[in-house]
Amino acid sequence: MTTIDRLDGWKAVGVISEEQHAMLTALVRRERFSVFVELSALLYLGVLSVVGGLVWTFREYVASLGDVAILSILVLLMVLAFGYCFLRTAPYSNDEVEAPTLVFDYVLYFGCLVFSATLAFLETRFAIFQGWDTHLLIAGLVFGALAYRFDNRFVLSLALSTLAGYVGLKMAFFETLHNDRVRFVALLFGSFLIGVGLLLNRQSIKKHFLDVYLQLGANAILLATMSGVLEPGIGFAYLAGLLILSAAAIDLGVRHDRFAFVAYGTLYGYAGLSVRLLNVVGTPTLALIYFVVTGSIVVIALVVLARRFGRDE
Repeated sequence: MTTIDRLDGWKAVGVISEEQHAMLTALVRRERFSVFVELSALLYLGVLSVVGGLVWTFREYVASLGDVAILSILVLLMVLAFGYCFLRTAPYSNDEVEAPTLVFDYVLYFGCLVFSATLAFLETRFAIFQGWDTHLLIAGLVFGALAYRFDNRFVLSLALSTLAGYVGLKMAFFETLHNDRVRFVALLFGSFLIGVGLLLNRQSIKKHFLDVYLQLGANAILLATMSGVLEPGIGFAYLAGLLILSAAAIDLGVRHDRFAFVAYGTLYGYAGLSVRLLNVVGTPTLALIYFVVTGSIVVIALVVLARRFGRDE
């Protein structure tokens, strides 16, 4: 019996109405589909474009506008954006809080970008932070506070990414630092994110934020491990570690119904193994055949798994 047959039966016995039957049938037949994610992405890109346009305008006309005028405009935009958020939002709660309006998240994101642009302007014109690392640290901490206050996972991702940039800039001696130590710092940072996420989850503080911490932490750890598979002497150790971590990500993703981690484990493991194998093969023809065959298998496997996860949900 198909889903359409079941819907027909439910309508016949009065479980669902005619209108509900028509709507559900259209969804099953894929006559209707949600474009919420696509529209959200376009709106976020629109906000980013607006702020980018402002930055470009200020840079081009800084001499005619003057520092005071530019800074006043940036502060005014911040006050309007964050003022709107504070006036519209509900009191803070450790539980998930729904956005009060459709434009709320975009206004918050706009305010965060303007705040970052303001810090950048202050550093560029007056060098008050004596380095961009302090700028990133302040921005990351403010974004994190705003993410928790207004319950926004996108801003939390922005905060954690900004803090990752701060860690990178603090290691200003990258050129003389051994690659293994750089990877070690990346592994520590990824582990730190996962640990913080699990700790806050255990304390029932924004439990729905856990995925953000886990995803960014897992990517940092897997990327750091994958970057060492070609290191002379210890490349095989990095490859073994990468395959173990990839297998763990896939296993945990399957057990906890998180397809993203299945994809991370598959792609990072495949990439690390491929880099190592192709380094030995070295023949362009064999490399092309390898990528065509194995790449197709990986893509098909991920598509099948994605459909299965979708049906399970």
